[in-house]
Amino acid sequence: MHRQLPLNFSHACSALVIGASAGGVEALLQLLAGLPRSFGLPVIVVLHMSEERSSLLSEVFSYRLAVPVREAVDKLPVEPGTVYFAPAGYHLLVEADESFSLSCDAREHYSRPSIDVLMDSAADVWGKDLAAVVLTGANQDGAAGLARVGMAGGLTVVQEPSEAQSPVMPQAAIDLQAPDYVLPLQQIKHLIAQLRHEP
Repeated sequence: MHRQLPLNFSHACSALVIGASAGGVEALLQLLAGLPRSFGLPVIVVLHMSEERSSLLSEVFSYRLAVPVREAVDKLPVEPGTVYFAPAGYHLLVEADESFSLSCDAREHYSRPSIDVLMDSAADVWGKDLAAVVLTGANQDGAAGLARVGMAGGLTVVQEPSEAQSPVMPQAAIDLQAPDYVLPLQQIKHLIAQLRHEP
């Protein structure tokens, strides 16, 4: 587990998954707002939200980001260079053919969508070619999913708990299985910028 990113950091992967809860909108805006239009990785995000209303995340972020932003829908193929948000009220999974599927299965850690569900399915598909990040949040969702990514050989990153608006989620991820990196948001932003897309 490292708390400092090497100056020469570079990492090749096929996809990036991110999980966040309380304080996540602000953290995600900090991380993703500077992505260049040429950024080649698909970025798949689960952000806990109320199930009682439609998510406006894709609209909010599309105004702030240079890369395309979409809400993930069932059977939609995962495309490079696009940011996808899980819809409200559904678990989001990645299938073996690199398309999305949605599920109404029971909540995980009181949450649907669940970070664990997304990361677990993405680890099955991309294995060592997956990068995963757990950000601020007030429950333990994401800890098991990040551990699963690590077991599959993927790159695992957690926001520094002392910096997070809600430290419970990042601390739970660290406690379950030490990630590759524990970093403040600015260093995670730099790490993401250095990820190279290799299909």
